[in-house]
Amino acid sequence: MKIDAVTIFPEYFAPLQLSLLGKAQEQGLVEVGIHDLRSFSTDNHNTVDDTPYGGGAGMVMLPEIWGKALDQLMTPETDLIILTPAGKRFDQPMAAKFSQAKHLVFACGRYEGIDDRVRQHYESKNHRVHEVSIGDYVLGGGEVASLVMIEAITRLIPGVLGNPESLAEESHNEEGYLEYPNFTKPSIWRDIEVPAILLSGNHGEIAKWRAAQAQERAKKNL
Repeated sequence: MKIDAVTIFPEYFAPLQLSLLGKAQEQGLVEVGIHDLRSFSTDNHNTVDDTPYGGGAGMVMLPEIWGKALDQLMTPETDLIILTPAGKRFDQPMAAKFSQAKHLVFACGRYEGIDDRVRQHYESKNHRVHEVSIGDYVLGGGEVASLVMIEAITRLIPGVLGNPESLAEESHNEEGYLEYPNFTKPSIWRDIEVPAILLSGNHGEIAKWRAAQAQERAKKNL
């Protein structure tokens, strides 16, 4: 998979060189490109935004700058992801869908967001455009949201996880269940004991206990 991100803060993406994703890039499973939006501006101040038509607080990111940046990245295989609080909520099924893509481009907006004509233009050219939010809150920009999505997506690519069996017991699976609580040594820590069933060696009963615990967690989080 190829991943590109367009941002005014390229340094934000340094963590992508770490841990599993860093190894995945070394192994050629994932290719990542980070692009500085300001490099496409044409004035001495590297301007990327202006005041909104119709008035209002804040600034809106200029469509011409975004168009120049995205034109060099978009192909028929590209899924363009525009990070916005107004977008569709990101979840595990969406991560699984994006993990099958060949090329993802993350457009990291700032201020009051990206001029909506950017979305309209690429949709009119029959590109796959997705407006996505990672939750019902507002961040300073799309960089943090992109990092969250990239990690959730790339770990589903075959070969990225060291132990592929880990995917079978995800904290959030596609059926909506949460992962059961986990424990390790010692069996007693600060007077709190590991549930006895986990020490029994009865794998059938352990599986039932874990399923019940997962359902209970899901109910608590409703």
